[in-house]
Amino acid sequence: MVDIPEHLLERARQARARLTGVSPDAAPAGSGAGAAESDSVPAASAAVAASPVAAASAASSAGDKIPAHLLDRTTPASATATATATALATPPALAPPAELAPTGPGGHTQRLLTVVKSGSIQDVKTLPSDKVHVWPHLLIVEFVAALFVTALLLVFSIFVNAPLLELANFNETTNPSKAPWYFLGLQELLTMFHPMVAGVTIPGIGIFLLILAPYMDRNSDHRPEKRKFAISLMTIHLLFWATLVMIGSFFRGPGFNFVFPWEAGLFFDF
Repeated sequence: MVDIPEHLLERARQARARLTGVSPDAAPAGSGAGAAESDSVPAASAAVAASPVAAASAASSAGDKIPAHLLDRTTPASATATATATALATPPALAPPAELAPTGPGGHTQRLLTVVKSGSIQDVKTLPSDKVHVWPHLLIVEFVAALFVTALLLVFSIFVNAPLLELANFNETTNPSKAPWYFLGLQELLTMFHPMVAGVTIPGIGIFLLILAPYMDRNSDHRPEKRKFAISLMTIHLLFWATLVMIGSFFRGPGFNFVFPWEAGLFFDF
């Protein structure tokens, strides 16, 4: 038989005295019936002091002789303090109103969480492309532009006569004698360099650089802001040739000498 500590027996006698209203010293601890009863009550008291869960089982085993408010007193103070601190540290969860709570089929409020791979929802079926077909996209635009230019030239020719001169007289050469405007750049170079340099070397170098341009600039981007080298090269070429054409057209007078158009006049027939 397990020996019960003396302090537990003393607590059991005090509890029994409070229940029955009898002094603890009235019944000796070793008497027959009193000893049997003291064995059962202290055992229940010890179980109650151990844990609140065991209090219920101890109360039932003791014949429901220990009231509930006495069993609550047997709860350790440390457990009560821990429960109080936890309740103060954890803020109460605000439950949404019943009418605002999300519900599923049948009024269920459970949610099913699952993991979905990003590829299944981010996959693009049709990739964007910056290319279009020549027909009909390009050819329709070119055809409409050709019709517009033809109509404009037809209307212009009805109201404005062509600037044709008389038949050429091979015995009389005009002064100054200028080439058509698209060859005036070469004629201007002839006044500055040797005919071999002006007519062959400089144009040949320019054409050769334009041939090498696609191989020097391997950028395949179609946006102008990304093609700075190609745009710069073409801009320099156009500015150089346009400057020569303008000088030959408006700043060359008799003898193909340099003159100012606002002083000697304009020696160019369109």
